[in-house]
Amino acid sequence: MHYPALFNPYTFPSGLTVRNRVMIAPMTTWSSHDDGTIHEDELAYIARRADGPGLFMTAACLVHPLGKAFDGQWSATSDEMIPSLRSAAEVIHAKNGRAILQIHHGGRMCPAALLGAQPVSASAEPAERAGADVPRPMTENEIHETIRSFADATQRAIAAGYDGVEIHGANTYLLQQFFSPHSNRRNDDWGGSVEKRMRFPLAVTDAVLEAARSAERPFAVGYRISPEEIEEPGITMADTLQLVDALAERALDWLHVSVRSYQAAPLRPDTPCLPPTRCIIQRLGGKLPVIGVGLIHSPEDAISILDDGCAAVALGRIALMEPEWVQKVVDGRVAEIRTTLPATGGDVELTIPGPMYQMLVNRDGWLPKA
Repeated sequence: MHYPALFNPYTFPSGLTVRNRVMIAPMTTWSSHDDGTIHEDELAYIARRADGPGLFMTAACLVHPLGKAFDGQWSATSDEMIPSLRSAAEVIHAKNGRAILQIHHGGRMCPAALLGAQPVSASAEPAERAGADVPRPMTENEIHETIRSFADATQRAIAAGYDGVEIHGANTYLLQQFFSPHSNRRNDDWGGSVEKRMRFPLAVTDAVLEAARSAERPFAVGYRISPEEIEEPGITMADTLQLVDALAERALDWLHVSVRSYQAAPLRPDTPCLPPTRCIIQRLGGKLPVIGVGLIHSPEDAISILDDGCAAVALGRIALMEPEWVQKVVDGRVAEIRTTLPATGGDVELTIPGPMYQMLVNRDGWLPKA
């Protein structure tokens, strides 16, 4: 076997064992039906990429009707979604992979036009982007309702046969909005000091872990985090390390550190590590497994991240361009790995749902094109 370090089995703290250290990162597909049920084209996309990696993380799945951030987003907002959710888990299991449902609320990143309502967030502070809607601050009751919605979605993931969930606490969405001093300007128990800004993401984590205990099989719970923000005031690495300490005290299975490129320079000049994920690995000291992600193209890229102290690596954009990445690495066919989108017909050639493919080809600089 080529690159054996990548392909040794690994057991997470919950007891969930995966066949290797390669994961598929959660990526939005923009392709579900209007009611949030999964389209057959998405199932084909998953099946093409689930044959090889140890674990497949799904696209972000909304847990509350006010949390919808994308057209064509998966839903886990009611028990009626369980059969749809099960269809994806079954596709992954048919390829002998582990299925992880990423659970998500978009907060202020949800377009009002998509919701048919004003988006909600920690405070009435819009995102720093053109055309951003001004959210309204969540009430105390809405905060507790949203915490319960994450727990309810976890119960639905268990019922649908998933092997775990990943809490989406990254990429500017609701949990990060509560943690961020930019988006959280509250002066109650849910905002102000870093300890109070941590309260909501930690309450969600505790509720999800409590729900996960009802599973009668090993059921993993991971957390995805963005370590820095470019906004002022924004999340600093010092803030993040306090949250990391609190997360490490809980029975989580991994911390998935979301960065555009693993090796890229920090967003903020006061971040003391290069790459930034290394700060988190060093702070944890092995107390909680870390999943590394960000522009991993070659097996050498992946090995270097494992050598940095990560337990596993997550493939994102490369898995879109090369669905057979794992098989080609195992077989020693690294030179055959595709690193561009085809000039035409890539949606068919690479089994990518049409709406997702259009987003990829129309987003400048996101994926290189042949």
